[in-house]
Amino acid sequence: MILNRLLILVTLLFSSFYVNAQEKNGNTDSKETKKYSKPEDTEVYTPVPAVVNPYGQNGVPSDAIVLFDGSNLDEWVMVRGGGVPTWKLDAANKTMTIDKGVEKKNATLRTKKKFGSVQLHLEWKSPRNTGNKGQDRGNSGGYIQERYEVQILDNNDNETYTNGQVGSVYKQTVPLANALVPTEQWNSYDIIYHAPKFENEKLVTPVSITLLHNGVLVLDDFTIQGATEYIGLPSYKAHGKASIKLQDHESAVGFRNIWVRELD
Repeated sequence: MILNRLLILVTLLFSSFYVNAQEKNGNTDSKETKKYSKPEDTEVYTPVPAVVNPYGQNGVPSDAIVLFDGSNLDEWVMVRGGGVPTWKLDAANKTMTIDKGVEKKNATLRTKKKFGSVQLHLEWKSPRNTGNKGQDRGNSGGYIQERYEVQILDNNDNETYTNGQVGSVYKQTVPLANALVPTEQWNSYDIIYHAPKFENEKLVTPVSITLLHNGVLVLDDFTIQGATEYIGLPSYKAHGKASIKLQDHESAVGFRNIWVRELD
């Protein structure tokens, strides 16, 4: 009987020592089990997410800012001079196509509104192949905050440097896949973009970007190294919110259904 009592006492002492040691090492399972003993102990009721109708604006999310729906170019201006866009508007088909206009100057567009972190949706198609190759075939680009380019290019049977092909962050990364549809058919880009953060001109958090090309993941939370450059290496300079740009690169690329949801 005395021996049994001693064994029980030793067991209790050892169990107490083990629990204390586990808690000192950060293992609080025993405490957590006692604290959360009912299902409702781990239920929260605030904050309550905003209600968004995913198709509330003629097929566009109800909280989105519509940048182009085919009816006009009112949300856009020319980068060069800030004037009215020269692009061809086809209201019947709800599209716009890159066009330099009569002055034949660079026709890159930018949004009037400036943005930080966004969810961006746009649809684009390459023009009919007229024999151009490499970077000269169906080339454009979507620039977020005017600095960071996601490449638009017709890579159907058209080789180029892979960190400059369709779906790349230009000259910074090779996309995970080439998800192009045939030339002259519509592609979609769905982008989740988190803007950089700066403190006293110093970079604190770089850009991160995720891209679905025609529903296929081609950029997976990629960290952008700085402004995309044609020559040289990327680098960061402190900036705030800025426009979205659509590049004129000597090719009649078409666009439709462009909208953003602000994430900050």
